[in-house]
Amino acid sequence: MDHSAELVRHIPRLRRYARALVRDAARADDLVQDTLERALAKLDLWRPGSDLRAWLFTLMHNLFVNQVRASANHSLCELDEANEVPVSGGQSEAMAVRDIHAALAKLPDEQREVMLLVGLEQFAYADAARILGVPQGTVMSRLSRARERMRQLLEGKQVTKLQVVK
Repeated sequence: MDHSAELVRHIPRLRRYARALVRDAARADDLVQDTLERALAKLDLWRPGSDLRAWLFTLMHNLFVNQVRASANHSLCELDEANEVPVSGGQSEAMAVRDIHAALAKLPDEQREVMLLVGLEQFAYADAARILGVPQGTVMSRLSRARERMRQLLEGKQVTKLQVVK
C-alpha cells in the first residue's frame, strides 16, 4: 500500500515544527527531508491505524536530537524576526509576533519543543510525551515552566539562568 500521499499531507506541519526547532530555513528543510527519507525507509515499522503525524514528529524529534548531539558546537541561527511570519497587518501585530518569536527562541530546547508540540501543533500531552520519549508528567512540568518563562519574557522581566530549570 502506498502511503506517500499521506506523508505529503503532513509536510507543512513538519516544516513548521522543523523551522521552530532549528530556527534556520535551510536546516529546517534538510531536517524535513531527512525525516521523510527515514519515514519512507522505515514505513514498515509504522502501524496502520496509529497516528502517522505523531510517528513522523517522533522521527523528526529523534533526528534533531541526534544532530544536536553529533554537532559538538552547534549554534542556532537567529530568527529573521517578523519577516518570515505572516501577519494580518499593522506594526503592533508585527512587533508582538517578533516578541513571541524572540521569547520562544530564548527557551531551553526541552521547553521550546514541548511548547511547540502542545501549543502550536496541538498534540495531547500523552502524544507529546511519546514523541519526546519522556513521561507525561515531564511534558506537563516543562510546559508549565515554558509558559511561565514566556510570560516573564513577554512582560519584559529579566530572566536569569538560575531561574530556568529544565
